[in-house]
Amino acid sequence: MNRLVPCIALALLLAACSPDGQAPADAAAPGAEAPTASPPSAAVPAQTSKERPALRVETVDSGVFDLADHRGQWVVVNFWATWCAPCLKEMPELSALDAMREHVQVVGLAYEEIAPDDMRAFLQKHPVVYPIAIIDTFDPPADFDTPPGLPMTYLIGPQGEVVEKILGPVTAERLEALIAGAGGPAVGA
Repeated sequence: MNRLVPCIALALLLAACSPDGQAPADAAAPGAEAPTASPPSAAVPAQTSKERPALRVETVDSGVFDLADHRGQWVVVNFWATWCAPCLKEMPELSALDAMREHVQVVGLAYEEIAPDDMRAFLQKHPVVYPIAIIDTFDPPADFDTPPGLPMTYLIGPQGEVVEKILGPVTAERLEALIAGAGGPAVGA
């Protein structure tokens, strides 16, 4: 029973950020053998075949974001959606991180069906300093896993390697700690 409660809580968290309110198909069912529970911002191990992902997307401001252009920087790739409350909550922190840290670049990948004009209108109400691209949910970027829930964040190191995958909300403080722990500059450095 003690192991089942965290799994149900995680399933509810993930269901809160799915457009139809349903938990992902792989969420633990009551009575099923529960996997080892992880906290809402659990790190997901990087897969070997996707250790150095490529990403080139058109942004809603008519630009292009190419991950390869950001070698030498830490890149935060954040899958999110306008209907996801935890995603909206982390946007100001991600924007501040991008603005205040020269060694960090954030890119937002809107994982939903939305017209570019509707996204631009949304961003007028929820402005960020980092680029935003709309991702086709039926054809997501090949070098990234299909997000099992939102938000889903990848921390990419200066050499283009996936350092961490985080399912659930993330803070700027946690990202800075991960960067410092992986050999990047510490806060205040």
